[in-house]
Amino acid sequence: MLDMTLTLELAKRKERSPAIVQTVFLGVGLACLLLAPLFFYPVFLMKILCFALFACAFNLLLGYTGLLSFGHAAFFGGAAYFTAHAVKEWGVPPELGILLGVVGAALLGAVVGFFAIRRQGIYFAMITLALAQMFYFFCLQAGFTRGEDGIQSVPRGHLLGFIDLSQPTNMYYFVLAVFVIGIAMIWRIINSPFGMILKSIRENETRAISLGYSVRNYKLAAFVMSAALTGLAGGLKALVFQFATLTDVSWQMSGEVILMTLLGGIGTLIGPLFGAGLVVTLQNYLATSEFPVTIITGIVFMVCVLLFRRGIVGEFYNSRLGRRLGFEHRHKH
Repeated sequence: MLDMTLTLELAKRKERSPAIVQTVFLGVGLACLLLAPLFFYPVFLMKILCFALFACAFNLLLGYTGLLSFGHAAFFGGAAYFTAHAVKEWGVPPELGILLGVVGAALLGAVVGFFAIRRQGIYFAMITLALAQMFYFFCLQAGFTRGEDGIQSVPRGHLLGFIDLSQPTNMYYFVLAVFVIGIAMIWRIINSPFGMILKSIRENETRAISLGYSVRNYKLAAFVMSAALTGLAGGLKALVFQFATLTDVSWQMSGEVILMTLLGGIGTLIGPLFGAGLVVTLQNYLATSEFPVTIITGIVFMVCVLLFRRGIVGEFYNSRLGRRLGFEHRHKH
């Protein structure tokens, strides 16, 4: 009886230990983000947070549902346009402008997803790319987007009517708060029963169908959620840089977020954060270099593909240290 009690106590300690370690990692990460403006340029940090949220939203679809979209720039750039137009032309407060961007991106996601989920694999990816390019040419011709000039000089406004977001520090902590809320929403989705079903669809769609799940509806719901969270990142980006241009809806932007996700680790919550940070840092610090940034980014990508097949964070999760700390990465490759 005593031996059984000791065994149960040891098992409970083993279960608590990873949770404690992960909580410590989370606390340290939040503390670093809170103190980061003291050491780095706030706009640079805000760009990382916006693209990290973008990559995590994309990973919700690719990493946890198994759907590769080549058209997520439509939701990112579309939300940027909707937010910028609403804030500048209609004079709405920034929080309402971002909300309008999220709603617009979700509606776009519903339309694109409705057609795309009827196909699988490369056909799904090509449909998302084709519809995203259609939206790109719409933005090129539409009057409210100002064509190739884009929407410039977007005012940041006052949050809740009294917090001046034109101050870089205020804007940074607003972006950080929205980023944390977005990541928390993604964490909740993937750890809910709905998220478990998405993972089962990713692993074996035929078996999920045989169990009675309406796979098409779950895919569409995941697509719309991913699009809405991408729109949240796009709306933030429009306020941070105070403009929205065709670059935000181009196919290169879709390729960039795929690169960020692959570098960090598909199917990991924090992998895309690291991938986005790496790509944005390379772009920022090598912008003045005579050597093309795209070539350096490509070389980094090749090295990561050859050495880190699961991505940087994915490989750490599967290492002996990662498993000992309680992390795990179950996504198949």
